[in-house]
Amino acid sequence: MVPDLQIHPSWSPLADLALLSDRHSAALVGKDGTVSWLCFPRFDSPSQFAALLDPAAGHWSLCAVGCTAVSRHYWDDTFVLETVFQTRTGKLRVIDTMALGETKDPHRLGAVAPHVLLRSAECLDGSVEVEMRFQPRPDYGQVVPGIELTRGGALARNGNEQLLLTSPIPVVVQDGAVLASAQLRAGERANFALQWSRQGKTALSALPGTEIERHLETTAAAWREWSRVHQTYEGPYRDQVYLSGRLLHALSYQPTGAIIAAPTTSLPEEIGGERNWDYRYAWIRDASLTMRALWVAACPDEAADLFTFLAEAEASYEPGKHLQILFGVGGEWQISERILPHLAGWRGSRPVRIGNGAWSQSQLDLYGELIGAAHRLREQLGELAPPLRRFLVAVVDAAARHWREADHGIWEIRGTPQHFLHSKLMCWVAVHQGVDLAERLGAEHRVPDWSETALTLRRVIEREGWSRRAGAFTQSFGSTELDASALLMSRVGFLPPTDPRVLATIDAVANRLTDERGLVRRYLTTSGVDGLPGGEGAFLPCTFWLAEALAVVGRVRRAREVFELAAGHANDLGLLAEEADSATGELLGNFPQAFSHVALINAAWAISQAEERAETDRINSGAPMARRRARRPSGSRGG
Repeated sequence: MVPDLQIHPSWSPLADLALLSDRHSAALVGKDGTVSWLCFPRFDSPSQFAALLDPAAGHWSLCAVGCTAVSRHYWDDTFVLETVFQTRTGKLRVIDTMALGETKDPHRLGAVAPHVLLRSAECLDGSVEVEMRFQPRPDYGQVVPGIELTRGGALARNGNEQLLLTSPIPVVVQDGAVLASAQLRAGERANFALQWSRQGKTALSALPGTEIERHLETTAAAWREWSRVHQTYEGPYRDQVYLSGRLLHALSYQPTGAIIAAPTTSLPEEIGGERNWDYRYAWIRDASLTMRALWVAACPDEAADLFTFLAEAEASYEPGKHLQILFGVGGEWQISERILPHLAGWRGSRPVRIGNGAWSQSQLDLYGELIGAAHRLREQLGELAPPLRRFLVAVVDAAARHWREADHGIWEIRGTPQHFLHSKLMCWVAVHQGVDLAERLGAEHRVPDWSETALTLRRVIEREGWSRRAGAFTQSFGSTELDASALLMSRVGFLPPTDPRVLATIDAVANRLTDERGLVRRYLTTSGVDGLPGGEGAFLPCTFWLAEALAVVGRVRRAREVFELAAGHANDLGLLAEEADSATGELLGNFPQAFSHVALINAAWAISQAEERAETDRINSGAPMARRRARRPSGSRGG
């Protein structure tokens, strides 16, 4: 598909975007060569470019004039992007990445990232006119910085921050933008760079072309070495699993191990709607699912780093209070939400928000997420330090104390708190697995109380969570509304996959929560439970949950069909958003979305395990082997 270069990024499809990351911050670049989103120096820093949300909010474009066709791909096992622009007179290749810095330790990828965005343009054939436009608008487009020409480029200043553009082509400043153009012939190359620093911290100077090329080479080599050391999964959908594992690493904040939900804010769940949230933070509720995915697609070290971040972020937890839901990537507690009224929003979807008000909500499922994560990593964590043991005991006690309360649930509804089934289920996980961890926690004396609470919770969930009228486990106690989170009941060990109620719930979700494309909705927004107007698209993580649930109960062929339907909504680079429009299939929501890729990995692993079980059954019955067994990553693979 050839992008219409007259269409501004704030109106282009989200599928046109590619992610660049140095594991501190992220940029998004479109098929037209426009960097329309960039935050320095952290994922959650104010943007330098936000044209994705408003035409006036800053961008950096580099492209061929008169483009007639575009193709692109990531270099193998990296987040180095290559885009080829075809014109009537020639072909231009642009290579984009964010420099990782040089380190010989693949476990510290990005530890010395210099906060530099690299762009290299080379004419491959004929001759091509190259155009470059650099228009920084810091602080979400609210600042027009002072720009001065320098030797080899231009410098933009904003308060104590500065951006230095390196350009091998002579530039001019016009209306707050830096412009350049040149004719390149076959074999000629122009290397650009954008460096960020705080004034007084680093003296910036233009980067020589050879140094830009060295940064490109070392960044590609670093990504490939990380992939070589960390990615050993062998099973169905290997390529998608590996890309998803790299993406989770790209969305992790290297100094702390925090994994953000997405690198963007306010990309809507419905075009023109107001369900627009800032996802540039680390959610506790995703922890257990994410750690399981990291175990399959990356390295146990990444999972341990994430758990350490979560435990340290919650370190000041006071017994009797609720756990906090989300944190800044550096462990910040207060993530106050505010609206930026000056931004028009992607396709006019307003309001544009920064911060996230969910940080102060009560969500009871967090107790189970944290204890479930500790349980999964119990061998990797080794002997627990006394403060961590006391904290985990307090979490289990909190689940036992608070489970009877209503809360805002896994979907962070902004309506009236409910007695959500998933919240009660995860409280059960906390006390049930707390019993299993009691000896490691030095809490053997708590086992009788925790065991009694787990039994009480089981009885209440089975009695109040099952609806005979709905023929399924439902969204909340006493309700007939369905919720895709009920698909997780078997996965967390509450009921065996063969339980008729598990099978009935899977069928109910598949029949009554799927849209016309076969994708799964979280719940029906028409119920009014979330307290927000309008609707949303189908939820891609929930579609992968359905694929996983089908695999676990042995419906492997159908599981593959659902998996491939969801995975088929990835863009040309394999990246997934949070949702897809039920009518058109167009990607919606913040992009790319970690949770979607987490769910993809876990579903692929479930399918591999289901096929292994079927293979074992065939072997035991004397039938020929039909499929090579999937290999789970080894816990001793150097991670």
